[in-house]
Amino acid sequence: MTEYNLCVIQGDGVGHEVIPCAVEVLQRVLPNLNLIPAEAGWACFERTGNALPEETINRISACGAALFGAVSSPSTKVAGYRSPIVQMRQRFDLYANLRPTRGLETGVARTGGFQKGVSTQPAPVDLIIVRENTQGLYSGRETMRGDEAIAERVITRAASERIARVAFELASHRAHQHVTIVHKANILPITDGTFRDAVRGVAASYPDVQVDELLVDTAAMHLASQPQRFDVVVTTNLFGDILSDVASVWGGGMGVAPALNKGTQVAIAEPVHGSAPDIAGQGIANPAGAILSAALLLRYHWGLAGEAERVEQAVYGAIDAGYRTKDLGGSFTTRQVADAIMERC
Repeated sequence: MTEYNLCVIQGDGVGHEVIPCAVEVLQRVLPNLNLIPAEAGWACFERTGNALPEETINRISACGAALFGAVSSPSTKVAGYRSPIVQMRQRFDLYANLRPTRGLETGVARTGGFQKGVSTQPAPVDLIIVRENTQGLYSGRETMRGDEAIAERVITRAASERIARVAFELASHRAHQHVTIVHKANILPITDGTFRDAVRGVAASYPDVQVDELLVDTAAMHLASQPQRFDVVVTTNLFGDILSDVASVWGGGMGVAPALNKGTQVAIAEPVHGSAPDIAGQGIANPAGAILSAALLLRYHWGLAGEAERVEQAVYGAIDAGYRTKDLGGSFTTRQVADAIMERC
């Protein structure tokens, strides 16, 4: 029987509540799962002076897979501190960030089918945003020149081509086989022009996949009003971060939104919701995002599509049966929702 190794990093805030739930679910579908604990985050930095200890790096590398909870990053610059998840993405070259949104069976608008925004027949939202994960404005290249703050937006053809290949490979195995390229090349012709042209070049190798492109502001409008027009969206780092949060509304909000940071050798799953300090310790955080992130590890890193589907169906089944935390309009606790999901796995 194949053994799987997972580095578990709870991080900050509600990470301590939702990550153990996700681990339990993984253990239900993967009884041969080896767990390796590690630490990272703001609390780790305050205690040790290092937000991402080298020992944690070594454990992630040894496992090849990690489940990360959340990080409470300060809003102002703190000497010596840098977001550990950004460090992980760059240290392990986790160049692809996958953020799917699947509409809930209840409580989500079902006003149009998939036909480039044209209303046809009721259809659920089922899209995935493929975000370049190591460059753009998140490259960390910021400087001060007198009273002028400068951030460099780094876009390379090589990085754009490899994220495009991820998007087109995903699309080629999905029902609608459609990719939307999102950029702002009309205002940023050099950086976004490089990205757009590189993605167009890759598209030529996938003649069966339909392609269109949108400016990012138009894409945001359509995601907020007609999400059924999208299948696979490929875009740059910052745009992908923002658009995936917009899309998450159709899947139940940030508490349900999963993500996977994927490279060639290592993958790190993380719920999108952050550390949520306002509700940390109250036992009301939604565990669905963390559990669905674990399902992304199963599907896209370990190649266990059946197990992933089992977990996903358990999550949506529990939600549709009324097991909802406060963010979804319910009154169930983190533990109660996790137990309902476990019963369905």
